[in-house]
Amino acid sequence: MKNLLLVFIGGGFGSVLRYIIGKWLNNTETGVPYGTFAANILGSLLIGLILGYAAKNDAISENHTLLLATGFCGGFTTFSTFAYENHVFLKSGDFTSFAFYTLVSFITGFLAVFAGMYLIKLI
Repeated sequence: MKNLLLVFIGGGFGSVLRYIIGKWLNNTETGVPYGTFAANILGSLLIGLILGYAAKNDAISENHTLLLATGFCGGFTTFSTFAYENHVFLKSGDFTSFAFYTLVSFITGFLAVFAGMYLIKLI
């Protein structure tokens, strides 16, 4: 039960922060989802830092990992919104934005995870 509560609390904070970033950065005039992109990339970097730190000499507890990685990063990042935004691009016939957003999101997301884990190795 404690594990569920940790994930719930972390996920709640992550979701609220993602909502704030989306309201602040998403461009309703052009439809460019800067907020979702920023949340997903920042979340990818954070999970790389958190899990890299957790793996380094068992530096943080399982409870902290559940709260921060599973909960916070899970609530902060969003694949469902990313998928919906790509649906909107396809529905409007904007295949260039669809391809660009998808490729840049995946590539940058993977690089952010690797960068986070690499930065922890340097410490």
